[in-house]
Amino acid sequence: MRPLPHGTRTPHALLGTLLTALATVVALLTAAPAAQADTLICEQYGSTTIQGRYVAQNNRWGTSATQCINVTDTGFTVTQADGSVPTNGAPKSYPSVFNGCHYTNCSPGTNLPAQLSTISSAPSSISYGYVGNAVYNASYDIWLDPTPRTDGVNRTEIMIWFNRVGSIQPIGSPVGNATVGGRNWEVWTGSNGSNDVISFVAPSAISSWSFDVMDFVRQTVSRGMAQNNWYLTSVQAGFEPWQNGAGLAVNSFSSSVNTGGTNPDPGGPAQCDVTYATNVWQGGFTADVTVKNTGSAPVDGWRLAFTLPSGQRITNAWNATVSPSTGAVTATPAAHNTRIAPGASATFGFQGSHTGTFAQPDVFTLNGTACS
Repeated sequence: MRPLPHGTRTPHALLGTLLTALATVVALLTAAPAAQADTLICEQYGSTTIQGRYVAQNNRWGTSATQCINVTDTGFTVTQADGSVPTNGAPKSYPSVFNGCHYTNCSPGTNLPAQLSTISSAPSSISYGYVGNAVYNASYDIWLDPTPRTDGVNRTEIMIWFNRVGSIQPIGSPVGNATVGGRNWEVWTGSNGSNDVISFVAPSAISSWSFDVMDFVRQTVSRGMAQNNWYLTSVQAGFEPWQNGAGLAVNSFSSSVNTGGTNPDPGGPAQCDVTYATNVWQGGFTADVTVKNTGSAPVDGWRLAFTLPSGQRITNAWNATVSPSTGAVTATPAAHNTRIAPGASATFGFQGSHTGTFAQPDVFTLNGTACS
């Protein structure tokens, strides 16, 4: 048999080679997909999507110093955070992850903006990683606007301070305390010159929490800083660093918005009657307030809003939380009296100081409905 020229393969050898190549292709096609590679972002406003539904952003808006974030499939870590800014001013950045729209950058598949009156719940969860060698807050931001805006700063910003390290404070001034989502918060209100800000500050660091964003929205509406026909445009979780910040991390984040509801106020509109009995002396007074449900349906999670006349200030309260201490205030129930059955009443009281001629509030509203 004549030998084959050098380098020529027999039919059997060629078939073996083809079968081996085919097996390799099949193995590649059936192999599990590789994990998503991390993404390093150092661009000032650089961003990327995670989980196919959220946007992670570097958002270095307040400094020219370098900041980088390493984005994973669940969150991000600040890997470089050069420079510092004065602690009595604005922070240097807000690296964050969000659901919704931020300056026309909208997360994939989001149903935001959504009108508050259509949102039944907005469950969210967050897990943070903290460091000690920096000045920062861990802030969860909720943005509200009278219009379904997607292209800029909105009218009211709700900030939830999960943690703060260093000599920094929220915008404005403290106006009291409130229980929201089953936790106690110090409440601050003010303006940054572009929009109103209400901040809920945790008394100690919270590393992780699952909650309903609408609890904070409803508290904001009850304080007159938003209205039920406004829109929720985005929810964001991240950090505001003033000094350093490398190592800060959002380990995980989730956010969804359930629409189809008809009224974001617990208990809805109510028929009511208010009795306001006072005991007044020079410089001080007490008020005993009785709220009667004159309607045919129970009122759950009631909120009674009224305005204290000029010169009056609340110093303490019982059977309810009343805040802020002056001006337009809102009373919210204690744990034992959150429901007012038809024909039943809830009673609370408070003590305060006054200057000048004493007067009583002239209008009371229960969950947005005027009482007689």
